[in-house]
Amino acid sequence: MPKLLVVDDDRMFNELVCRAMREQGYAVDGAQDYAGARALAFVHDYDGIVLDVHLPDGTGLQLVQDLRREGRTTPVLMLTGANKSADVVRGLDAGADDYLPKPFDLEVLSARVRALVRRGSGVAGAEQLAYGGLLLERGQHRLLIGGRRVGCTPREFALLVYLVQRAERVVTRSELLEKVWEMNFDPGSNVVDVHVARLRTKLREYDSPAKLATVRGAGYMLTVSENAEG
Repeated sequence: MPKLLVVDDDRMFNELVCRAMREQGYAVDGAQDYAGARALAFVHDYDGIVLDVHLPDGTGLQLVQDLRREGRTTPVLMLTGANKSADVVRGLDAGADDYLPKPFDLEVLSARVRALVRRGSGVAGAEQLAYGGLLLERGQHRLLIGGRRVGCTPREFALLVYLVQRAERVVTRSELLEKVWEMNFDPGSNVVDVHVARLRTKLREYDSPAKLATVRGAGYMLTVSENAEG
């Protein structure tokens, strides 16, 4: 049975989400502050964490950073206030894998959690993918660039897997949202752009021959072309 951690300081809301997730067949722990959530997250191996940005004794961003700093790749869905785009960007930059603005429909939350848990467990097997100095070991959820281990979130890993499988081909933002995020296209969402920018930074930092190019008016393409833009 998949196990979730739900973190929100609103007791009634927390209980509502926990109950909804249990009805979906998950084992669920709840926490209402940073300290309690951190203690649970470092003791148990959760399949996913639903995490509010704002907590009374810290922030959800701190918790995500703590987890990633310790090498924990537990998928994290951040809950943000409506129209809080800055929270979204900070959460993704901190290492969160997805976000959902409040208020939201519980059916939407359930679908996002299912996708989150599937993605976190969906790298089983020993299959390896290689392209342009990149090596993705799917069974170990491991990315190596030029033989060096590179830290990445489950969402970044899933995005890179998708791009490597389609190297030298243009993929659109709507395609990435549908296939990697399992979301319908939202023209106002910048989640793809944020993750692409983070992957580009890592490719540059590790001197990868592979480039994540922007194809104007079309989308993105993973390539080793010297003329790639991006």
